[in-house]
Amino acid sequence: MTAQTAELSTAGRQANSNGTNDNGMTDRPAPAAPLLDPFQRAISYLRVSVTDRCDFRCVYCMSEDMSFLPKAEVLSLEELDRLCSAFVGLGVRKLRLTGGEPLVRRNILWLIERLGRHLGTGALDELTLTTNGSQLARYAEPLVAAGVRRVNVSLDTLDPDKFAAITRWGRLDKVLDGLAAAKAAGLEIKINAVALKGVNDDEIHRLVAWCGEEGFDLTFIEVMPMGDIGTEQRLGQYWPLSLVRGELAKRWTLEESDHRTGGPARYSLCRETGRRIGFITPLTHNFCESCNRVRLTCTGTLFLCLGQEDAADLRAPLRASPSESGDDAALTGAIREAITRKPKGHDFVIDRRRRSATAVPRHMSVTGG
Repeated sequence: MTAQTAELSTAGRQANSNGTNDNGMTDRPAPAAPLLDPFQRAISYLRVSVTDRCDFRCVYCMSEDMSFLPKAEVLSLEELDRLCSAFVGLGVRKLRLTGGEPLVRRNILWLIERLGRHLGTGALDELTLTTNGSQLARYAEPLVAAGVRRVNVSLDTLDPDKFAAITRWGRLDKVLDGLAAAKAAGLEIKINAVALKGVNDDEIHRLVAWCGEEGFDLTFIEVMPMGDIGTEQRLGQYWPLSLVRGELAKRWTLEESDHRTGGPARYSLCRETGRRIGFITPLTHNFCESCNRVRLTCTGTLFLCLGQEDAADLRAPLRASPSESGDDAALTGAIREAITRKPKGHDFVIDRRRRSATAVPRHMSVTGG
């Protein structure tokens, strides 16, 4: 550990343990009017992409030869802390860190520890992350110490050869070691599996059984038309979850559940395993009517909808007033103005009659998973 990393980590632990900043002042945000969009949906969930970089190149998420952002365009960890804290002060109760792969960001544990202070004050209900699992063996215990209690791990197959083909650069054994470490550390784990026709359609029963054995929940996700990976490849991947659910019903008893995690998944309880199975269906049955989420990129761009291009630049107001000034009025004003433009729903569609199977040009890794 470098001196800088040690200093940042220590500062994060101190802030997390006593809820104060370096000047001894409380970090508890002042009560503020809630963030309401034009359809009176309260925005209480912020997903934050801390980096666009990843140590995998999943075929449905990235092109093989990705061009990543110059480091100069990426917000510092201190800036990300300030931005996230501004959202918490405006009523956001759940923060999810994403990427790319969030755990490949240098000194990321400092940010997680800093954000954990809001759990201590009661301003934040949950701090969590979505990861590919490659770094969990290293980070599982520190994550728990920082206040993280639950993680989502992206895992589409239990076949090592298929895993290598889907991720291009990944190794299944490394992810399984990370899952074992996370489980041992006490993290609650949910597996996210993208349903890919012709790829993992012969494994869905195996995934359900394995998650039951391991004590993991499981969510299936429809492939989303984001980023240019080739029209025919995208169309070939698409497997509607209505068909997935029908296939699962041949072997498993799925009972409706009112369980909610704050995200878009709708859950059933699998009677045979005792675990929950979720379904995220942006195409066959969108979940826009109850959307409580916005997404912040590592450049400070706020996307108001995953499937729309309208966005707000929060980096400019963030940097216009230095953090030492203590004045976030311009920043919170920009956030509130952006929320007034949140659309009713997305435009995701996959249709062979269209010339493109890409609804939005940016890759999922740019916005955050």
